[in-house]
Amino acid sequence: MLVGLKTSRKGSMQAKESSAQCCCVKPLKKSRNCAFFDYADSMARWLIWLTGLSGLIMPVHASNDVPFDFGSGYLTFYLDNDLFGNRDQDYTNGARLSWISGNRKMSDIGSIQRLLRPLTGDHQSFKSIQQFTRFEKPNEVAYNYGFSVTQLMFTPEEFASRVQPAGQRRYAGWTALGFSLHAKDRKKLNTVEFLIGITGKYSFAEDAQNFIHDVRNIDEFRGWDNQIPTEVTADLSFLQRRRIAFGSFSEIVSFDGFTEWGARLGTFRTTAQMGGMVRYGLYLPTDFSDPRLSETAYTHKFVDADFHEAHPWSLYVLSGCRGYAIAHDATLDGPLFSGFSTGNTREPFVGEVYAGIGWRLRAMEISYAHTWRTEEYQEQPGDANFGTVSVRMQF
Repeated sequence: MLVGLKTSRKGSMQAKESSAQCCCVKPLKKSRNCAFFDYADSMARWLIWLTGLSGLIMPVHASNDVPFDFGSGYLTFYLDNDLFGNRDQDYTNGARLSWISGNRKMSDIGSIQRLLRPLTGDHQSFKSIQQFTRFEKPNEVAYNYGFSVTQLMFTPEEFASRVQPAGQRRYAGWTALGFSLHAKDRKKLNTVEFLIGITGKYSFAEDAQNFIHDVRNIDEFRGWDNQIPTEVTADLSFLQRRRIAFGSFSEIVSFDGFTEWGARLGTFRTTAQMGGMVRYGLYLPTDFSDPRLSETAYTHKFVDADFHEAHPWSLYVLSGCRGYAIAHDATLDGPLFSGFSTGNTREPFVGEVYAGIGWRLRAMEISYAHTWRTEEYQEQPGDANFGTVSVRMQF
């Protein structure tokens, strides 16, 4: 489960020093004020890093005399948590904040995102990419660009041990900043996202978990000193979705969905995936949106006008499945360049099914989906399950 910052547990001397600085420290818990300031300090460090990176991006874009356009778009927050499955272990929490623009001309899109265009499948993409992903009518393709911040967290089942419990999931955290470019028409969506992230201490997964556990008055996990090492990661993801309109039973009720396939190449994860989703409900707008957190999770409407032309509200149920072939996972194999052993043996194939419900009222949409996932490593005692809440707003 999600948590906030905690003091070092490497020795009694450090505990005493920390206690002198903040009298609220206790063996397993600390006061909310102390946890809040620790967590705020961690987030401030992350914001400084992001600000520095933005400083590298903005001048490049400005050099073309094209300002960033943060006009119409969608802001989406995803929260995964195994609390919904009455668990607190393995993949225990994920959070993602993503922003995607409305339709833009390519000249109005940021410099980093424009570098991803050769992989989108449009008429200026690599020929080899077009063979698998091209659009039938290039003049009808719409473009969007996006940004995202994602944090994933993994813990063992045993929370009180200061050493890594044998056979259980290794403590791990990962936080990343993403830059994405999206090309779509009414039948197809191609998404490319570049993610630069970090594992280990400076992912601030421990800090986030301790903060939330403190707010909820839950004991802290004490073994974070055993988490995977700190390493900067770089990943490139591609996802294609093809929309399927099964038909409308009336002007009110309709049934649609999409198939999907994709791949990810990187130092955090290298995977291939296939899957699909179906929706059944009232007043469904044309939509490619992912109801769950993933490395390419954004809100995808066909055009800005779709929202205004649609009925003021929608209500629907959804279900889907996805299968993964996994060649590398830093949380189970250890960071790529560290030579670190997690003590876990990764499964090469993982499958999952999910079901949920969603509701839209004008510019806001809320959905919940519950996922059941097969074992990700051989020592895992059984399947995992967790819930995802997503909240999206149009601006």
